[in-house]
Amino acid sequence: QLQLVESGGGLVQPGGSLRLSCAASGSTSDYYAYAWFRQAPGKGREAVACITLNGRNTVYVDPAKARFTISRDIAKKTIDLQMNGLEPEDTAVYYCAARMYACRDRDSEFHDWGQGTQGTVSS
Repeated sequence: QLQLVESGGGLVQPGGSLRLSCAASGSTSDYYAYAWFRQAPGKGREAVACITLNGRNTVYVDPAKARFTISRDIAKKTIDLQMNGLEPEDTAVYYCAARMYACRDRDSEFHDWGQGTQGTVSS
């Protein structure tokens, strides 16, 4: 059993930054890939970035590539998403997710989810 708890959301002005963190507990070693998804108002959930537990593989979904960085700390059991140059279009609920196999960009491929954290970009 795996538990994921996100934190770090909030309100930021355009051009600002947020750092989201996902704390994992339980059977973390059974899970190979951890990802961040987001869901904007009125839209479906979309992948943002994914990282494997060993940190050797990271996947970014456009347009996150140039502005977002995903990282993991095995000792702390956290998966972070550093978001820079935020735009109003980045406003969404951000979710942490995990799966036992390689990274994927579809939410249906992930087995475990956190409750989400709201990130709002507005002046």
